[in-house]
Amino acid sequence: MKDGSAHDPGRRFFLTTVAPACALACFGAKDLFALTQSDAKQTAQQAPHKFDSDLERKLTLRQHFDNRFREYIQLAKALEAEWGKDRTTEFLKKTTTKKLTDYGKRQASQVSDNSFETYVSQFRSGFDKVLTLEIVEDTNTAFELKVTECIWADTFLRADVGHIGYCSVCWGDYAWAESFNNKIQLVRDKTLMEGHDCCNHRYIWKG
Repeated sequence: MKDGSAHDPGRRFFLTTVAPACALACFGAKDLFALTQSDAKQTAQQAPHKFDSDLERKLTLRQHFDNRFREYIQLAKALEAEWGKDRTTEFLKKTTTKKLTDYGKRQASQVSDNSFETYVSQFRSGFDKVLTLEIVEDTNTAFELKVTECIWADTFLRADVGHIGYCSVCWGDYAWAESFNNKIQLVRDKTLMEGHDCCNHRYIWKG
């Protein structure tokens, strides 16, 4: 469940669209003339660069994810054509593991404690817009989710590349949990990305 950027879900955890840039206040000719040279210079410096200006695009979440992963999917398919499926799968899993390991460590360093409770608490409300889930178990040593809708799975499955999505998103979930705290273990044998009816994420505290 994580890309990029998420997330980088990245993997999945932090979803964004192009942020609207702050616009300068409009001045009438008389007011503009009244500005001192220093004030005018300061105002000009506040103007956003053209690359940061608001594109005024209103996209659905699905459209945003389609745009976000379109070129990535094309590249992954090109690698499959060049390297073959097995080598591409190995490469995608390796890069996803590295990305989510780094993310888990960074996330752990930014919280007051990297306890089991801290890790699983994000799934109680942090993914409402991108997942449809049910909490099956929630104790001090076990936390289980049943995910029946996932925007990442939706994106890759509609592109008919669920196997690429699994390697690029789902595979990193194991490294994410362990790198946040090596006493947290993810156990899972079903994912939407692989064509199952749900993802059964079960996090176990081994402390």
